[in-house]
Amino acid sequence: MSLHDFKVLTFDVVGTLIDFERGIIDYMREVSGADPSRLADDAILESYRRSRNFTGRDPYPDDLVRGYAAMATDLGLPTGPRLGEGLRDSVRRWPAFPDSVAALKRLRRRYRLVAMTNAQRWALAHMEKTLAWPFHDTVTVDDARAEKPDPQFFAFARGRLSAAGYRLEDNLHVAQSQYHDIGVARRLGHAVCWIERRRGLKGSGGTQEVPELTKPDYHFATLAALADAVEAEAL
Repeated sequence: MSLHDFKVLTFDVVGTLIDFERGIIDYMREVSGADPSRLADDAILESYRRSRNFTGRDPYPDDLVRGYAAMATDLGLPTGPRLGEGLRDSVRRWPAFPDSVAALKRLRRRYRLVAMTNAQRWALAHMEKTLAWPFHDTVTVDDARAEKPDPQFFAFARGRLSAAGYRLEDNLHVAQSQYHDIGVARRLGHAVCWIERRRGLKGSGGTQEVPELTKPDYHFATLAALADAVEAEAL
């Protein structure tokens, strides 16, 4: 299938467009005062990933308040509710990947762009600003009342697209996380594009691991490479 056959690109945001790993590392290093020789980036991300295994009622990123407490115990860092709140509030400063803003502008020339994020709307508002407001529509955990990889999230987003006149075949889902997005979207019949942000890096960083990788329809290391491929088809 040609990339030009799609009309809508749905995007995971945290990890695909926004570099949450860098945001988490920067905050934890600020709190600890430790340089990488004393507290490695991989150790921070592994602790973050373990902290994501607890179940709670707080949606993302409010759950980072309790997540920080688990990480602080794990890493031997200071504890206290204000530090957990600081981790939550740091999402306002999480950076975009270097290629995200320009690539989204290029893709917006051809496609309807829709955000599909487990983050709450208040957090997405800050991320949208960081990304220079690229989306035509957005779906958050507040809307879907479920978090990916729950199929209910995808069903809610699919309903919005259907109401706007788009078919499943019109949609390419673009994401970094095999756990939250690629595997479940593929099983639900979506065409998927894996942006492998951690290509060449060891481990899964701050993202939950999967027992087996799902083969995507399209596979790039960066969002810019997807935009390049779209434009190359027009030549």
